[in-house]
Amino acid sequence: MLQCGIVTNLDSALPNGMHIGTFRRSSAARRRLIDYLEETGLPGVVLTGTAAVSWATGGIARPVDRSAPTDLCWVVTTPDAAAIVTSEVEAARIVEEYDPQLHGFALLVVPWFEPDAFALAAQSFAGVPSDELASDGIGRFGRDITDDLVALRLVLCEGEQEEIRSLGRLAASALGSCLRAWRPGVSTDFEVQAHLVSLLEAQGADSPVVIVGGDERVRRFRHPVAVGAPIHEVVMAVVVARRAGLHVAATRHAFAHSPTEDQRALVAQVDAVDDAVLSACGPGATYGDALDALAEAYASQGAGGAWRQHYQGGPIGFQQREFEIAPGQRESRWYGHPVEAGNALAWNPSLSGGAKLEDTYLVGANGLERVTWDPTWPTIDGPAAVKDRPAALVLGQ
Repeated sequence: MLQCGIVTNLDSALPNGMHIGTFRRSSAARRRLIDYLEETGLPGVVLTGTAAVSWATGGIARPVDRSAPTDLCWVVTTPDAAAIVTSEVEAARIVEEYDPQLHGFALLVVPWFEPDAFALAAQSFAGVPSDELASDGIGRFGRDITDDLVALRLVLCEGEQEEIRSLGRLAASALGSCLRAWRPGVSTDFEVQAHLVSLLEAQGADSPVVIVGGDERVRRFRHPVAVGAPIHEVVMAVVVARRAGLHVAATRHAFAHSPTEDQRALVAQVDAVDDAVLSACGPGATYGDALDALAEAYASQGAGGAWRQHYQGGPIGFQQREFEIAPGQRESRWYGHPVEAGNALAWNPSLSGGAKLEDTYLVGANGLERVTWDPTWPTIDGPAAVKDRPAALVLGQ
């Protein structure tokens, strides 16, 4: 095992322009992890999943295998030091394009073909048996602290908030561009989807979730995934965009002609639910308060229990859903968890018939900020919680 050097004094490190964003983010995460270790008395934690590793490193690199449950890098943190463990396959790239030493990490390089090499390197660096170490769910370590890690990263630091704003603008712009390019009766859902994905990829983002469907499939299915069908009347595009480890989510609709009164009425019902849940997300409230407000709003619209028909969303950040609970699940640790300034939210109310709303917001001390924002997209005067909400696009208007 090859071990490289480490910067032990984060405050004295002088990152260059290329690294300053990731440096600030990794430093903030490190301080939270160290405080957690001191509070719990744990000797160290090993982070293995993409979400946890991206948080701890400030977004070390885009994944090679986007579906892999574990990252190509692991992070080992003790109260006194931190290290990145990676294989000989990835080490040169990580050194050149991330510079672990600059970010305060030792680099431990292990053979890719040794099944236990990552875990043994983590154990050796921490200096304690593996069953005394905590982790984000890998079985050979002693304590699973996955939920604690989610709680530690829910309040996004300044650098993370800057990235999520930038990513939100990109996602909204990409949605707008692909829907404006839709040619009713000619473009297929595959073509609209390919356009959307290409715009994200061109700016260093990818799309763990992308759903594009049209016409009757939008009215029948909550998830009308693309099947290669031409779209004639209405198209819905849904995206979760990811970059530097962070996620945003948004949904947009476009019509070939003005929507009918029935369609407008259905959207108004969903808009009322969206307003209720967003209004319940001020600092000091809990996520249980927000879910109760969401369920009550569905009932007030004559659709009591409709939340059971589709995922309702919630906090977003290093996962497309940092956690997910439903109304009434008071036994969950997240039901009483406070909504705090710096949280990112992506609620997702919907009703059968094709009405679905979704945007990503940052919680601030004085209200909500929509980050999936495109100044060229049409808006409507929304209810009280958030003004100028995205409307449906009608081509030619």
